[in-house]
Amino acid sequence: MILSIVARALNALVIVYVFLCAARVLISWVPALDAGKGGAILARLTDPYLNFFRRFRIFSSGAFDFSPIAALALLAVVNDLLSTLAYTGSLSVGLVLGLLVGAAWSAVAFIISFFAVCAVARMVAYAARWNSLHPIWRVIDAILNPVLFRINRLVYRGRIVNYLQGLITGFAVLLLLRMGGGALLGLVIRSLDRLPF
Repeated sequence: MILSIVARALNALVIVYVFLCAARVLISWVPALDAGKGGAILARLTDPYLNFFRRFRIFSSGAFDFSPIAALALLAVVNDLLSTLAYTGSLSVGLVLGLLVGAAWSAVAFIISFFAVCAVARMVAYAARWNSLHPIWRVIDAILNPVLFRINRLVYRGRIVNYLQGLITGFAVLLLLRMGGGALLGLVIRSLDRLPF
């Protein structure tokens, strides 16, 4: 009973902190909103946690920083654990592992989906012959090209392919990764839930 009450209180705090972190991330995209005492307080509350994830190179790809996704995914796992504890009164190792695997996959799936959407946008722009030198396409290329380079190097083994073929191949591989990873994750989580401890 007491454990359930404590878990509910902590869960409420985690939910509030998730909103604060999300607000901080959104505000960081628009520097003009960052000014003022409220922005400074928000930064003091959230930056130590968010900056912890920025230290890891795995969360950055070229010009894009995915560390806030990892930070929010970890808070989502904590939220799920506390919610489960609040309503069931107990946790199992299998459930905790399932939640951790699920949160990790959610973050990875978001990043894969993000790259796939960028590839589709770039294919549409290429097919429509829109200005490839426009700043938005340059940013998308800066984000997308390192991923496409790695995928195409694996698929074509160093052969040169045209840009559209590379985009289509990259999108197809990303789509397969997203769908295959989701199916595999379902099997893993179901087997973890069956663990007796």
